[in-house]
Amino acid sequence: MATSIQRLGGLTMAATHDPMKYTAKARKAFAASFLEQVDPDGSLRKKNPKEAQRRAEAARKLHYARLAFKSVQARAAKKKRSAKKRTTRAA
Repeated sequence: MATSIQRLGGLTMAATHDPMKYTAKARKAFAASFLEQVDPDGSLRKKNPKEAQRRAEAARKLHYARLAFKSVQARAAKKKRSAKKRTTRAA
């Protein structure tokens, strides 16, 4: 039940406020996590900020590519299980 109430609250916020404003801090932290991943000690950011940003963007793209790959794998496994259930029922 709490999930339903939380969902209603979230949808109410989205309908009455600009989500770009109230998610800005989270988006900034998420972007910073990729920069931290590719340059943990901050040395590259000092020497070559453009290169550090390029690498962070590549890390972000890698993150989403991995998510997409896992999604494809999960859907394929689900489809395989579903097909197996259908053939088991038919037999």
